[in-house]
Amino acid sequence: MALPELFGLLPAPGLLLALVCAGVVAGFLAGLLGVGGGLVIVPALVWVLEAAAPGGAHVQHLAVGTSLAVMVFTSFSSVLAHHRKGAVDWSIVRRMVPAMVIGTFAGAQIAGSIPSQALKWFFVAYAYVIAAQMYFNLKPAASRTMPGTAGTFAAGGVIGVVSSFVGIGGGSMSVPFMTWCNVPIHRAIATSAALGWPIAVSGALGYLVSGRAAAGLPWGSVGFVYLPAMVVLLAVTVCFAPLGARMAHRLPVARLKRVFALLMVVMASEMLWSLLRAG
Repeated sequence: MALPELFGLLPAPGLLLALVCAGVVAGFLAGLLGVGGGLVIVPALVWVLEAAAPGGAHVQHLAVGTSLAVMVFTSFSSVLAHHRKGAVDWSIVRRMVPAMVIGTFAGAQIAGSIPSQALKWFFVAYAYVIAAQMYFNLKPAASRTMPGTAGTFAAGGVIGVVSSFVGIGGGSMSVPFMTWCNVPIHRAIATSAALGWPIAVSGALGYLVSGRAAAGLPWGSVGFVYLPAMVVLLAVTVCFAPLGARMAHRLPVARLKRVFALLMVVMASEMLWSLLRAG
């Protein structure tokens, strides 16, 4: 399908503007705070898809799959930047990636058979937990070293499965896990960025596969990835992530984390309200 045809499938201008705004926020915060954009992109996509009514019974699947597909491209530049600074602990990456890839791909297959409403409930609960963690700056006390092969594999698998259900790169779990294991915070953040790329790749592929036979998907979808939205979000997030990175040392990051936490609460609450109305 040609790019002009993809843009012809986009929703009405008002909804398209909402999608662009979500991309601006997600890209800027990704560069500024080092967080993945999935917690912003997923609820925004749900709102757009439900308002435009092209998603049917698979709105949440499309939102999560599209979010992971966007991160395939946006996270790669982050990995390169951290690698060039020598900040990535590649020994941790090599130990955790196999389980993360397996867990994320398997989780996407499982998610394909879970009703959209159930995935929404999971997203809401996760968003509230992460918002609380970020707002109150909750961090696990460093109390041990990185576990052996079995423990690292188990942690990677769990992070992969949860990431596939929510549509994120796993940083909100992998960074606390590594700091708990006495990995310095800056190294943990950089290593988490390197872990996020294979999560995005395996998750996007997983949603492509799990949605290949789904009925009622909108035109422009490949499995559970909605290409028109992916194109818009990719273009916007790539433009605004570098801006956020440049502003990281000029803005009060601790205060902005609290603002982001409140934004997550608002978006999760809107999704919760829609669930309660539907239920």
